[in-house]
Amino acid sequence: MSKIANSFSEFWPIYLRAHSVPLCRALHYCASICGLFAVAMVALTGNLWWIAFGLVGSYAFAWAGHFKVENNVPLTFKHPLWSLIADYRMFFLWAGGRLGQHLTAAGVSAKG
Repeated sequence: MSKIANSFSEFWPIYLRAHSVPLCRALHYCASICGLFAVAMVALTGNLWWIAFGLVGSYAFAWAGHFKVENNVPLTFKHPLWSLIADYRMFFLWAGGRLGQHLTAAGVSAKG
């Protein structure tokens, strides 16, 4: 499998460009919420089946964003750990109102 970046700092702008359509990013936020909800439910109930919900829900939203909206291949296939880190970095930057500057630096219009 060929690499697309040698470090996370190289990967981050590539990741943002692969999520240039606002609807794709919104679907990824839903995916991140599914994952966080699943972790919270495991912590609250001790029921590990919530992990399956988190994985299925997260991938369903995220991959819909790539295959149906962006029309590209998820970067998870090349860099699974960096993609997971970038998913949550994007989510928390968005939730904190600070994602726009990162999108602009990566050459992505924050408005769409």
